[in-house]
Amino acid sequence: MKKAYVFPGQGAQFVGMGKDLYEGSADAKKMFEQANDILGFRITDLMFEGTDEDLRQTKVTQPAIFLHSVILAHTLGEDFQPDMVAGHSLGEFSALVAAKALTFEDGLVLVSKRAQAMQKACEQSPSTMAAIIGLDDDTVEGILGGIYKVVVPANYNSPGQVVISGSEQGIDIACEKLKEAGAKRAMPLKVGGAFHSPLMEPARVELAEAIKQAPVNEPICPIYQNVDARPVTDPDRIRENLVAQLTSPVRWTQIMQHMIKDGATAFVEVGPGKVLQGLVKKVNREIDTSSAG
Repeated sequence: MKKAYVFPGQGAQFVGMGKDLYEGSADAKKMFEQANDILGFRITDLMFEGTDEDLRQTKVTQPAIFLHSVILAHTLGEDFQPDMVAGHSLGEFSALVAAKALTFEDGLVLVSKRAQAMQKACEQSPSTMAAIIGLDDDTVEGILGGIYKVVVPANYNSPGQVVISGSEQGIDIACEKLKEAGAKRAMPLKVGGAFHSPLMEPARVELAEAIKQAPVNEPICPIYQNVDARPVTDPDRIRENLVAQLTSPVRWTQIMQHMIKDGATAFVEVGPGKVLQGLVKKVNREIDTSSAG
């Protein structure tokens, strides 16, 4: 029996997130205040009492979700005994800190730089994403391959659910074609830009230098990374995959399948929301899922 801990990405944020941790644990309060100092602004004010609009800013969203997840994992103490970990997109950084491959401080600095680099890349070219429900991966890939505008699969979230990413015109064309092919839904998402697509190349280049300089240790257990969905413990490989992640799809369906194949019988979601538990159930209804804390 193996336990997998999974960490959510952008979109899981909510006003008030982390306030219970801050008020209920001296250790957590210390880490939150340390984060305020590192970031140079009081992110706790935005997390606990800000608006939905405040939390939707990429430069706020990503550090906020990272902090909630990592500090929650820390407060679990000796109860945090993962056999394997994974994180969805941004959540990969949370997973690496929880598994001791990155320090809390280095992880937060990288997440902040990642968020700012992605924000800049979004501003350079109008772009967006859309969720496609009810088509298999091969059908989605085949249709996108025939569109001349930039549009690619960004998140393989579960069987029958793929998020696509690209230029605004590319997404419009793709949604029409995918609906014609039988998609139950093709929903544009309220996001800042085309994450996990070639349009994030400027952010990838900017983040690569920061990742190269950050010390990465061997994690306490394998991490199943977004780029290839395979278990990794080698620090150099972890670095390479982190850099490639910005312009590559999140292979979450494949990560869940590989973790289950490798013996995972229980999944614990660490961070805001319960989205990842729902995605696990779509891969295998029999698997036990829960929220940390």
